[in-house]
Amino acid sequence: MGYNAGWQALNMIMTGKVPRMELSAENHWALVKKVTGIDTGIHANRSAASVKFVKEWDYSFIWSTDTHKQHLERFGKTTNMGHSVYNELADGSSDRDDNVHALFTDVDEALKLDCYKAYGQFDQKELIKSFNAGYKDRCGLYPDAVNMNGVYITVISGLNYIYGWEMLLECIAYPEFEKVVESYSQWAMQFFEAFAKSDVPVLMVHDDMVWTSGKFASKEWYDRNVIKNIKKYMAPCKAAGKKIMFTSDGDYRELYDDIVRCGADVLVFEPGSDMEGFAKKYGKTHGFVGDVDTRVLLMGDKHDIEREVKRVMNFGKQYPGFVCSVSNHIPQNTPVDNALWYNEMYNKYAQR
Repeated sequence: MGYNAGWQALNMIMTGKVPRMELSAENHWALVKKVTGIDTGIHANRSAASVKFVKEWDYSFIWSTDTHKQHLERFGKTTNMGHSVYNELADGSSDRDDNVHALFTDVDEALKLDCYKAYGQFDQKELIKSFNAGYKDRCGLYPDAVNMNGVYITVISGLNYIYGWEMLLECIAYPEFEKVVESYSQWAMQFFEAFAKSDVPVLMVHDDMVWTSGKFASKEWYDRNVIKNIKKYMAPCKAAGKKIMFTSDGDYRELYDDIVRCGADVLVFEPGSDMEGFAKKYGKTHGFVGDVDTRVLLMGDKHDIEREVKRVMNFGKQYPGFVCSVSNHIPQNTPVDNALWYNEMYNKYAQR
């Protein structure tokens, strides 16, 4: 069902079963081993095991972006904020990162940054080739799902890699920082121009532009510095006939009207945001993805998980563009039995 259902959802055609898009479950090695029977303790087995898992769980979409932090680091330097534990495995290993360093410690120096000069211009043919290659590779791995490519470092996410949260928030207080944002946006535009010329049919635009609690700056600041540029980014891709999906962590309910006006076809939500409110307003014209709460899988029991899946399905399945997903990930410390039960509940309630 995956591929066909995904394309039907993108085109606002009601399917018999709600399609799904999961994040990270295919890299939850204990879960993958349980579902596929492949020994994921052997690293060489993991790629094949992930592919089999995606097929078994019938993904309709493979969330992916190839333009990431490495594109900033190719010609310039960034800040590293470190990383608390997100995935902690049975062998005691984790993804904790204590390597913290700041690119700027002085706000006056930070405000002088010209991003286009600092981070360089990429060859357009090289970017187009890269977008196509990444997409082709994923299509080879996941032929039964809708694949995509895109840009992770759109506005706030890119500036956050450069400055880190503390310096970024300090810089926002200064009017001259808007020139820096504009220089960043001009630099990032090259990726969207290349994408518009690529063969990839679906663009994922990612920008973690808010916190869990919502905006961290005024709506006027967002309008001038974020929304304006996202609209510029999407324009050539829309003109080229691409389907556009947009993802942000946190509660961006105050901005989803703007994202729709920018040209997004599908919005991806976390439980902290108002996916149900979006559905009531835009569900007949736009798709939406989410928003089963990952914390319920982490800490809940079977009754909690069933109740959460029912909550999402009860309103989501009324709309043709709804795609079920655990938001924002199914990390490796999710109990395997809970993840398996979630999959049972998805299959139980996904039928329209």
